[in-house]
Amino acid sequence: MRHPGTVARYTTAARINHWITAACLILLALSGLSLFHPALFFLTDLFGGGPATRAIHPWFGTVLLVSFAILFIRFARHNLWEREDTRWMGAIRRVLTNDEEHVPEVGRYNGAQKLVFWLMTLLILLLFASGIVIWDQYFFGYTSIDQKRLATVVHSAAAVIIISVWITHVYAALWVKGSVRAMMQGDVTAGWSWRHHRKWLREGDR
Repeated sequence: MRHPGTVARYTTAARINHWITAACLILLALSGLSLFHPALFFLTDLFGGGPATRAIHPWFGTVLLVSFAILFIRFARHNLWEREDTRWMGAIRRVLTNDEEHVPEVGRYNGAQKLVFWLMTLLILLLFASGIVIWDQYFFGYTSIDQKRLATVVHSAAAVIIISVWITHVYAALWVKGSVRAMMQGDVTAGWSWRHHRKWLREGDR
């Protein structure tokens, strides 16, 4: 049951799916950074030491891929780029100054949210594909040393970018008051919906 004056935004299943994905990203960031540089090796203590971290890191990635694939199926249609998204991005300065009365109405997600969605999709695919190449426990004999070296560079670069995107995503969710509630409780206030996603509220696209 929702409180009066609220609008359903996410189902319980969608929220669980989201938080599993988020947890995997955090675990991957911590375990990956611990293997990235000697100064961060102390993070391996969180996972039982260096060998254990190296063994479990790829499995975190596998769970992430499956979880995000389900998330992708749920939300891909809502993240297709539309004309108003380009106009909304052109008015991003107004959004940042809380002057959203003068920006184009958007649907379930705005242009910035859609960019995050597609960047995450691309980066997770890059991370998994490059990770397979350097997952020597199972795939050592299938790739050459040069391929492993290239995959390591791609994997590291993609990891740095996805951590940056994730931090931006979290910051934006905290900055826009009421956004966190959507993923915690599943609903948002009608006022929040009208201010930030007026087209979505008007069209009732659930």
